[in-house]
Formats: sequence, C-alpha cells, structure tokens
Amino acid sequence: MNFKPLHHCRTPMFIYDLNSAVGDVAWAPYSSTVFAAVTTNGKTHVFDLAINKYEAICNQPVVAKKKNKITHVQFNPIHPIIIVGDDRGHVTCLKLSPNLRKMPKEKKGQEVQKGPAVEIAKLDKLLNLVREVKPKI
Repeated sequence: MNFKPLHHCRTPMFIYDLNSAVGDVAWAPYSSTVFAAVTTNGKTHVFDLAINKYEAICNQPVVAKKKNKITHVQFNPIHPIIIVGDDRGHVTCLKLSPNLRKMPKEKKGQEVQKGPAVEIAKLDKLLNLVREVKPKI
C-alpha cells in the first residue's frame, strides 16, 4: 500500500458540529467511508461519507442525556454491531440496520471487488472530490 503523508494538509477536509462534546470516534472495519461518533448528550451518530458527506445517516439516542454521558464506541470487526460505553459503566450493544451496512450487489457474470485496495480507492476518490485544486503556474 502506498500512503501519501498528510503533513502538507493545513485545513480539514470535513468538520462536523454534533452540538455536544464528542466522547469517542471509530472507523468501521468494513468500509473506508463509514465512522461513528458518540456525544456526551447520549447520542450515537453514524456517518457514511460515500452516501452523504455533510450529515449523519443515523442519529440514535442511547442513554438518558441528563444522567449518563457516552464516552466510547467500537465497531465489531466481523458483525454489523457497535458497542457503546458510558461514564457510569454501562455498555450498550447496537445492531446496525441493513441500510447502514449495504454491500455492493453482484451483477450477473461479475464478481464484486472487495478488500483493502477497493476501500483505499473509494476513500481516495472521495478525498479527491473535496481537495482544493492547485493552479499550475
């Protein structure tokens, strides 16, 4: 794999205002464009940059916001499940709905491409859309 250093990037690609302090963020192991963030107001936000770069595709309240603050989130490496922990020691297990874990469908006679190279290409394509084009002098 060939990665480009990010030291030349001085501005963020995306900024998300979740209207509350963020306890944790985790990338999904099955996709280079899916991540989840948990906020101290008790919500889990799931983003898929390939579907919508600007808004979460799912916002799910997990705990009562006055009592508990979510501090951690982790994706299961095999199953479409996330686990969320709060500041009182409670752990909540959430299964992602089918629309949050869509896999490409196989077309007749074609094999769906999978693996790290496909995910790198998918994220690279997305990042190229938002990077500033430098004028050549």
